Amino acid sequence: MGWSRNDNALEHLARFGFGARGFVYCVVGVLALLAALGHGGTAGDSKGALRAVLGGPFGAVVVGLIAFGLAGFALWRLVEGVTDADRRGNSAKALVVRGAHLVSAFVYAGLALTAGRLAFGIGRASAGGDGVQDWTAWLLRQPFGPWLVGLAAVAVVAAGLAYAKKAWTGDVTDRLSLPGESERWAKPLGRFGYAARAVVFLIIAGFLATAAWTQGPSEAHGLSGAFAALRAQPYGWVLLAVVAAGHFAFGAFGLIQARYRHIDAPDMGDADAALARAKRAVG
Repeated sequence: MGWSRNDNALEHLARFGFGARGFVYCVVGVLALLAALGHGGTAGDSKGALRAVLGGPFGAVVVGLIAFGLAGFALWRLVEGVTDADRRGNSAKALVVRGAHLVSAFVYAGLALTAGRLAFGIGRASAGGDGVQDWTAWLLRQPFGPWLVGLAAVAVVAAGLAYAKKAWTGDVTDRLSLPGESERWAKPLGRFGYAARAVVFLIIAGFLATAAWTQGPSEAHGLSGAFAALRAQPYGWVLLAVVAAGHFAFGAFGLIQARYRHIDAPDMGDADAALARAKRAVG
């Protein structure tokens, strides 16, 4: 496979995607932090952040750009998973990471679609349902539904532990080409962000496990539910404020990734060929 120079279109799409994702999580963090401190705002999820941006100046244009960026990020995750663009290899750990990238591609493609619909005025008035509850309900209707939801809970736990390991070991900048002494502050920022994501993923996994046990989709919650669970604890506003700040840090680190991440993207033609081969293999 031939690999591209820095002017590769897919690389630009990926960088724009990292930036769009980072911006969304910055908004999520700010809104949750304001809610924790009692200054307005809502401790919600990414869709809530998009609606907040939509209500601001040039909201439809900004959300439209976010939609384009998230679509680019989803495409990059798909390419990472299928073509091994990051050169991770074929070890068990590498295959798990590549599989997680494919799941991430699906998630962010859905968020990009939501952003696009909002930008074009589709569903603006709707508060939106809890997507986690929707697909949990769908899984529960399938054969062995509770087991499937239980497996989803295990997968979310694994993702949460992976975030926690990354925060603990501090290898968050291993794929960044940072200038000068920037790593001294970029690494703690990234570790804080990954730690916050680990916390909410483990809470979400607990919700899913409860839903699997009770066979009740209403027990499943996403990011907004995790924030609410933190707020309900003793000194919950402190817990929520810390995790909210961590999500802002995660978003800010995403903006750093947009600029400095090493992206060895394949040429678009090579990527299309690899995706076509994967599609034939599945089919």
